[in-house]
Amino acid sequence: MAAALCAASASPALAQLPGAATALPPEVDAALARARLPRESLSVLVTEAQGNVRTQPRLAHRAQVPVNPASVMKLVTTYAALEQLGPAYVWNTPVYVQGTVQDGSLRGNVYIQGLGDPKLVMERLWLLMRRLQGQGIQVIVGDIVLDRTAFDVPDHDPARFDGEPLRPYNAAPDALLFNYKSSVMTFVPDAAAGLARIQYDPPLAGVQRQATVALAAPGAECGDWRAALRAELADPAKVSFQGVYPAACGERVWPVAAPDPRGFAARAVEGMWRELGGKLTGSVREGKVPPGLKPAFTAVSPPLAEVVRDVNKYSNNVMAQQVFLTLAMQKNGVASFDGAREALRQWWTVRVGDAEPPQADNGAGLSRDARVTAHALARMLQVAWASPVMPELVASLPITGVDGTLRRSNSRAGTAHLKTGSLRDVMAVAGYVHAASGRRYVLVAIVNHANAGAARPVLDALIDWTAREH
Repeated sequence: MAAALCAASASPALAQLPGAATALPPEVDAALARARLPRESLSVLVTEAQGNVRTQPRLAHRAQVPVNPASVMKLVTTYAALEQLGPAYVWNTPVYVQGTVQDGSLRGNVYIQGLGDPKLVMERLWLLMRRLQGQGIQVIVGDIVLDRTAFDVPDHDPARFDGEPLRPYNAAPDALLFNYKSSVMTFVPDAAAGLARIQYDPPLAGVQRQATVALAAPGAECGDWRAALRAELADPAKVSFQGVYPAACGERVWPVAAPDPRGFAARAVEGMWRELGGKLTGSVREGKVPPGLKPAFTAVSPPLAEVVRDVNKYSNNVMAQQVFLTLAMQKNGVASFDGAREALRQWWTVRVGDAEPPQADNGAGLSRDARVTAHALARMLQVAWASPVMPELVASLPITGVDGTLRRSNSRAGTAHLKTGSLRDVMAVAGYVHAASGRRYVLVAIVNHANAGAARPVLDALIDWTAREH
């Protein structure tokens, strides 16, 4: 695959932009050599943020070769969403009560309709259940029905991408996405008792969860503490550990994707309802809201500007896909990947029409098929710089050496707001750099190569080179 990425077809005439500087800075060439990466593995464009299609770039190297951008593709999705939906856009999750309530009991069903909220996390599920109890309901003599029909997405195999189905980044989008389809296990060592206590969030109905695990022998280093636990997590109805937990680790958190993603929402809803003292005589099942039924109340998400910040600062894949699919839902009434790609293409043609549109695939960059050129991405970032939603987009990006996925960056701290991307065979950054001259530059740098994991110093060198301009 790496060879195919590096050899992405482009004629010599397209390999560079006319009039652009093509020689890589010496420190970048040296970093490539140390990382054992060929110059052909790198695509770069550095140009003024306030420029336009006629602005001569400071640096262009293989800028018109289509490459895999990894999570840098989230820039396209989030900027398109900010422009099309608006920074204040919110997702509604209507809750319907069908039947009569008497003496704390509802004789009928509760319906929860998912409309794509990317941030329906445990705390907000708790609030939703509390609001349901605020309707005077403590006992549901019926079912809780989950309506997820707003998303028309294919069945998803979480192991397909990289064979890691329990990694939260592989979670699939869902019209009713609770807690990213993931649980969080918190391990708290108690040396006096010789064990670590385990807290699980959210509560899940019908799952046996081991409450404690023995501590490792005194003096044991933290090391690979997850492997030391010898966790057995594949059974949807049981969580157990055959190993030990090193006390030297202190308190640690381990997020794990649900082994039964489709059933996670039902387990989470019932688990939270019962955690709050509610009773349910029926079951939690899938279905559709009956026609004509009006919501008892609506849970409202944080605004898009806040969601975009989570997507870009922490590179949340499933949130990005939720946002991407929302582009189609707003346009067509039902969310599908084909619809989202078409909505993105139409927007790109109007707003960034002088650059080839990206192959967005799922909009998150968790893809072997996504493609974009450094030139197209840089042109989009120039358009974004002149957009009314520029402040929201820039504020959503990790800051070098400060936060998000760039918190541990070795480049000059605070000089750049950049989205990062990494996959096997891909390492990338794209965004804005503040130079010593006071100018703002767009920087797009993408490495496609089997040894891309060694490319971080190359990208740091490019960030520093861009920032040093006086």
